[in-house]
Amino acid sequence: MPDEPLKEPRLPEQSQLEDLVQDAIARARALGADQVEAAASIDTGLSVTVRLGETETLEYNRDRGLGLTVYFAHRKGSASTTDFAAESIQATVQAACDIARYTSEDPCAGLADADRMATMIPDLDLYHPWELGAGQAIELAGECETAALGVDARLVNSEGGTVSSYSGIRVAGNSHGFLGGYRSSRHTLSCAVIGKQGEEMQRDHWYLAARDYSDLDAPAAVGHRAGERTVRRLGARRLTTRQAPVIFEADIARGLFGNFVSAIKGNNLYRNSSFLVDHLGRRIFPEFLHIHEQPWLKKALGSAPYDNEGVATQARDLVTDGVLQGYVLDSYSARKLGMETTGNAGGVHNLIVDPGERDLPGLLRAMDTGLLITEVIGFGVNILTGDYSRGVAGFWVEGGEVQYPVDEITVAGNLRDMFAGISAIGNDVDRRGNVRTGSVLIEQMTIAGA
Repeated sequence: MPDEPLKEPRLPEQSQLEDLVQDAIARARALGADQVEAAASIDTGLSVTVRLGETETLEYNRDRGLGLTVYFAHRKGSASTTDFAAESIQATVQAACDIARYTSEDPCAGLADADRMATMIPDLDLYHPWELGAGQAIELAGECETAALGVDARLVNSEGGTVSSYSGIRVAGNSHGFLGGYRSSRHTLSCAVIGKQGEEMQRDHWYLAARDYSDLDAPAAVGHRAGERTVRRLGARRLTTRQAPVIFEADIARGLFGNFVSAIKGNNLYRNSSFLVDHLGRRIFPEFLHIHEQPWLKKALGSAPYDNEGVATQARDLVTDGVLQGYVLDSYSARKLGMETTGNAGGVHNLIVDPGERDLPGLLRAMDTGLLITEVIGFGVNILTGDYSRGVAGFWVEGGEVQYPVDEITVAGNLRDMFAGISAIGNDVDRRGNVRTGSVLIEQMTIAGA
């Protein structure tokens, strides 16, 4: 197979997309739109999966798009296209304008305020293209899977080793005069394998993700971790129903704080569909807990200089001393609530839960007896009421030491009680996503089993 690396100029010059965005905005204004925002993007990537030594998938993608939103006296219309030809852009602009004329007027609709627009686009070191060819990607994915299957003879099947590389450029602008853009990249290594012991079968995985491929571990190390994680689950038992302390391993704990973000998002707040409505200034976590947003971290996966409306992002506290300091708002939800946007159109940017002093073994010793959760299954979170019920797998702990793996159990509680019941955050921080946290020890939850 020819090994042709993905090389620049696979992405265009930023000025080309800037011209495209400005042209679309000008066309909409010419058709009478009071306010206009537009964004254009081009993405390219390569993904390879090797399963049982054979190349299972080899995918190359190159996507592009232009999206446009127009406002006529608070009436909104949106349209998009993947065709950058002038006649297609004109048709897209016309479609957005036509849609707006049929929609109801909403006094909260419109661009974010002009004085909130980003005026500086810092270099956040987000772009590190990987000149990865198909042959090299297949080799790396194969190394990852081989290392995983080589951990133990009981590892008998595989879902494959996968290598993927993505690069993209996005430019956004609006009729306030905002125009900004930046390039970004994301590269991943992952592997999932299946173990068998008697009639029992277990599966687990591991992955790494980074802006810069040189920050990834060697494929063999990723595979070996996946193999070890699968083997340690063999011999799983079920638990009887009980009340006990619980530790959410760091990569699972991210989901808990994702639930927290959902509960303080503007769209859930103004609809009164969150258990944290009207909780600004109230304590919802223990006093030691500090949660903050850091959008300008170099190389971080959640970093961005501005949000989806062009509003400048900024570092801020969401929780200080356990007290809720701010919501997660875009301009529309902020207006519905009589507040100001927090620069979170599109979500949070690098939500950080400050770590404690203990590593995961230290948390296990602090817990003494309880459940370590390493996987959650299904959906069972009600943001309106805070009720939480998830299928889980993990390990039973006694005397601060793992005793045996467990599965086919459920943990249940209420997020309000779970947040208040956090007794420690580990220093084993997972940096592979937009939420950075260590493992989380919760004083007590209901464990439903046999």
